[in-house]
Amino acid sequence: MKKNILLIILSVFCIPLFGQRGLPYLKQQGGASQLIVDGKAFLVLGGELGNSSASAEKDIERIFPKLQSMGLNTVLVPAYWDLIEPEEGVFSFSLIDKTINQARKNELKVVFLWFGAWKNSMSCYAPLWFKKDYEKYPRAYTKEGKPLEIASSFSKNVFQADNKAFAEFMKHISSVDKEDNTVIMIQIENEIGMLEDARDYSEVANTLFNAQVPEALINYLTKHKKELYPQMIEKWGKQEFKTKGTWQEIFGEDLYTDEIFMAWNYALYIEQLAQTARSIHNLPLYVNAAMNSRNRQPGEYPSAGPLAHLIDVWNCGAPSIDFLAPDLYDKGFSDWVKQYHLQNNPLFIPEVRLGNNNGVQAFYVFGEHDAIGYSPFSIENGSVESSSPLVQAYSKLKELMPVLTDYQGTGKMNGLLFDQENKERILFFDDLKLTCKHFFTLPWDPRATDGSVWPEGGGLIIRLNKDEYLIAGSGLVIEFDKKGEKSNIQAKELGEDGFISQGGNDNKQQLWNGGLRAGIGTVDEIRIDDTGKFIPLRRLNGDQTHQGRHVRIGVDDFSILHVRLYEYK
Repeated sequence: MKKNILLIILSVFCIPLFGQRGLPYLKQQGGASQLIVDGKAFLVLGGELGNSSASAEKDIERIFPKLQSMGLNTVLVPAYWDLIEPEEGVFSFSLIDKTINQARKNELKVVFLWFGAWKNSMSCYAPLWFKKDYEKYPRAYTKEGKPLEIASSFSKNVFQADNKAFAEFMKHISSVDKEDNTVIMIQIENEIGMLEDARDYSEVANTLFNAQVPEALINYLTKHKKELYPQMIEKWGKQEFKTKGTWQEIFGEDLYTDEIFMAWNYALYIEQLAQTARSIHNLPLYVNAAMNSRNRQPGEYPSAGPLAHLIDVWNCGAPSIDFLAPDLYDKGFSDWVKQYHLQNNPLFIPEVRLGNNNGVQAFYVFGEHDAIGYSPFSIENGSVESSSPLVQAYSKLKELMPVLTDYQGTGKMNGLLFDQENKERILFFDDLKLTCKHFFTLPWDPRATDGSVWPEGGGLIIRLNKDEYLIAGSGLVIEFDKKGEKSNIQAKELGEDGFISQGGNDNKQQLWNGGLRAGIGTVDEIRIDDTGKFIPLRRLNGDQTHQGRHVRIGVDDFSILHVRLYEYK
């Protein structure tokens, strides 16, 4: 009887019973946004499937066990509108169910990518019945009047068809997954944006372009004027921050004004889809962008997509979207991610070129940018070998997850990323100077000096206490000094044995400044258990620390090192 009364009381006050879990969500910890899954902070160690790799059940069955063996905890999977609604009003979710079931079987989470009205700008994943009826579902037009294989974002019919299918998709996920939380996020559309021209030149688009800029956008820009993206504040400022007028009167006459106009209308469209998703199954939502790289102009890249320089437009037009995410295939990785890790935009990388540098890049974004997740594209083509850099990296990052999530947003973590051109970074913690370098700045490996292209080195540093650090990654060497310690001393190059590399007759006296020195007390290679406890594997000393001069991790290895320092004079 007492048990029944307790159950009634709990049900009345909506208290979850027996560990029942809520949906995944984002929460703020210090300066970071964290993805909460099954009640705990979660880092996406992901991979995105190739565009057609989830279009057959046999392929899903074949690929998912491999992804588990590679060390992923999450897979990003397309949800194809043309296969979900092959006939108007007739829906099939067999591929969605196969994906979710295989994910559960292989201990993976899923992020679904809605390939709806647009994928890489084009409407190639819209069903054939939609494509053929271009009068009901109109296209965008170039300035010359050419129709494009791009559905019009200004058409109510286009939106209603897209939204209907998306709503059925979200209802199905809710019906099969609301208790298990296999699906943890949704990407709405894919690399949305205009091509050939910076904006749509259809009749309805032209009418709106020549009308007044909506008051909602002007009010947002005015309210957030001090925090606007630099390119936006510069562009608006050139027009003297006008608050009434057409798009060209407010922002000037150029392609970037066309892009702002188009971004506003894409954002309004996406906001309606986002509201649909939240009303059915309230998961975190994001949109992804193809980069405005290689000096291309709007329309040469997908104009008006969720790009960093348009974040103010997107935040105003689509406030139900949690963040904008970059797809990265060009050089300058660290510069691109910096653009997307903003106060109002946590960093998540849904696509990045698959390669041997993925592992160190993942360490870098988690350490430097408190990233939510990292995901190489076409992941099914990656190596499953234990020596693979990504397999090694994800294995160590899984161990590090409870520590990383504890330190996210605290300002006590840094990421490192080095190559042959950018090979050194200096960090300071109070009066301690950390000189961090690429491993090949040590000349001991023949590949450092024989003309080989240096592999990227990278990792992260966590300051646990004043004289205690966690260092993890690959291809790193780190020296510890007190500020000013070497200011009066001319350092000489040392060989691997710790002695002067080359003899000479320089007997010039060098004076010490009398201050404290930083010494390396202990360096332990460790593993970390599920609770975050450090388990020592081996003590590194002697040759492995250059007789106490530095801490290092070779380019072919991924390790976690627990370092304790001390002071002396």
